[in-house]
Amino acid sequence: MRPFNPALPTVDGSHQVLIVGGGAAGIAVAASLLTRDPHLDVALIDPARHHYYQPGWTLVGAGVFSAQSTERAMAELMPQGVKWIQDAVSRFDPEHNALVLEDGRVLAYDQLIVCPGLKLDWAAIDGLPQALGNHGVTSNYRYDLAPYTWQLVQQLQQGEALFSQPPMPIKCAGAPQKAMYLSCDHWLRHGRLGQIKPRFLNAGGVLFGVADYVPALMEYVKKYGIELDFGHNLVAVNGPAKRATFVRTLADGRQETLERAFDMLHVVPPQCAPDFIRQSPLADAAGWIDVDPGSLRHKRYVNIHGLGDATNTSNAKTAAAARKQAPVVANNVLVALKRLTRLAEYDGYGSCPLTVERGKIVLAEFTYGGKLAPSFPRWLLDGRQPTRRAWWLKERILPPLYWRGMLKGHEWLAHPTLATDTPKA
Repeated sequence: MRPFNPALPTVDGSHQVLIVGGGAAGIAVAASLLTRDPHLDVALIDPARHHYYQPGWTLVGAGVFSAQSTERAMAELMPQGVKWIQDAVSRFDPEHNALVLEDGRVLAYDQLIVCPGLKLDWAAIDGLPQALGNHGVTSNYRYDLAPYTWQLVQQLQQGEALFSQPPMPIKCAGAPQKAMYLSCDHWLRHGRLGQIKPRFLNAGGVLFGVADYVPALMEYVKKYGIELDFGHNLVAVNGPAKRATFVRTLADGRQETLERAFDMLHVVPPQCAPDFIRQSPLADAAGWIDVDPGSLRHKRYVNIHGLGDATNTSNAKTAAAARKQAPVVANNVLVALKRLTRLAEYDGYGSCPLTVERGKIVLAEFTYGGKLAPSFPRWLLDGRQPTRRAWWLKERILPPLYWRGMLKGHEWLAHPTLATDTPKA
């Protein structure tokens, strides 16, 4: 890579709006920007050739969706008018409104939007990378492994089925137990659950972070005979020996190490911001993009915005959150460009459709502070109870809403709330 002198940069290109990341957040915010102003000069940086509907992987792991149905070519999804730069970012120079790509090019910007997603740190669990996809070790957090989850669920006749959850934050906090409930439902329907011992080993201290949804979930824990182990963090996996090692945190703060045998192990890896974010001036002390939780503008750099999983906002890291954040950021970038006058505010909305059995879902929807935020009246759909309507929403409505709505700039149930006052200069 050629040297970059911040004092005298050689700029290879410049854009009004530069977006880092082509996942759900990046494409959605690009589409929302151009829906509001088709004449904007927008470029998006992402090296990936394929884009994935990751919320669908839970259902791939349960045999409901095929993996292929969750995949599209990135080129097909890029909004018309967006320049796609198929490279990765090496580092940021926000003091000079520029960044450096891995191939050495320097790009300048008027406004920068950063939404690269997060890093799944598989290697943080000793032995896990070697074990994945073999020996009964799987994860719905990877496109290529979700089908293996379904294979294992169908094949398992008896034995120990372990489901792990690492310390927060992680994307889709309900996904570890979604895999567990759907697996148990299959075993129950096929008369095998009595010979299988499901166990949920959670590094945290509660089943779900919003208490209103816990009673319904506990009914399924009892129904399936699931053993709950809180304060258990997976640290090592021995695939050939089918042994998993956990560090257990005791009530007095002491820790102990214990091993458990397994016949099936569903793993959720520890997660953090990508390295190029954690090592950048954009990061807070914990490594996340440091943004205001309402406006999603960076706390130090007024022409930088962040959204999606890599920010330090306290909302659940879900596609539903990105769907609500994208219009807010699009609006506020246009305010910064003086194309609009009123800022928008993000309220922390996140959603987690908890698949408690095949055909029923507990639809968790909440904002900052765990405040319930249902999208529908309770007479139509009470998210605190398992319903078939919520399953129908997850299986039939949300995928096309994602592909043909969110990624196209349509903001059904996501139109941003505007502030009453004009922002100060």
